[in-house]
Amino acid sequence: MSGRRSFLSSVLVLLLAGGCAVGIRARREPVSEPARAAIALLVERWHAFSDLRALADIVITRRGERQRFNGVLLAKAPDSLRFEALSPFGAPLLVMTIHREKLIAYNAATNEATVGTANAETAAKMLSLAVDPDDAVAVLAGRTVIPKDLRVAEILPPDAYGPSLDLIGGLHRQRVWMDFTTGVVSRLEIVGGRYAARVVFQRDGDTLKGLDLDAAEGFVTATIRYQNLVLDGGIDDERFEFVIPKGAKTQPLR
Repeated sequence: MSGRRSFLSSVLVLLLAGGCAVGIRARREPVSEPARAAIALLVERWHAFSDLRALADIVITRRGERQRFNGVLLAKAPDSLRFEALSPFGAPLLVMTIHREKLIAYNAATNEATVGTANAETAAKMLSLAVDPDDAVAVLAGRTVIPKDLRVAEILPPDAYGPSLDLIGGLHRQRVWMDFTTGVVSRLEIVGGRYAARVVFQRDGDTLKGLDLDAAEGFVTATIRYQNLVLDGGIDDERFEFVIPKGAKTQPLR
């Protein structure tokens, strides 16, 4: 039981970490042409993404406890994910899927499954963090989704990491460090209420190698590194469907 809960909460931290469940109240402000152009670049890059598959090495530290998972990661726009943590012999030990707003986490060792709705509200209840599945897919692909109900968009002066775009939506605030010519994102910060998540993308030229995440002021840190990454290779929707084995103990996600 504890292993399943540990797996579920840890991987959710990585895949669903974002702003706090407390919405941000901001008045709508006029958007400058340079900010509109930057938004258009981000939207273009997100819409150009189809899918991702890779071997993933994931290390998560939470409350000082370090966990490592090696497995196969699949992601497909706009909001489908599948991660299988593999045993040394290649057999799936743990499976987590998010598809059509449904989350399933299955532990093969205990034959137990947790099932729930995959949305910002679920993430908020689990982690005091709120983000939608499409946000998670975008981050894993080295991109970002423009905040829903966008109210403020402003280009900020360069800091140590360069110029950035400040975006405020109805749920959270994003600060995006990007190339304002290509739309490639190098860093991302999502803030809301008490919590913040910061993502640094690791690239080798144009190739995405992984990402580093720091959430809740260091309470949670994570790294993910890709091997054999394939972008836009085509993944059938059926790959994200998971049938819970017959006889498995199932409980709802609360």
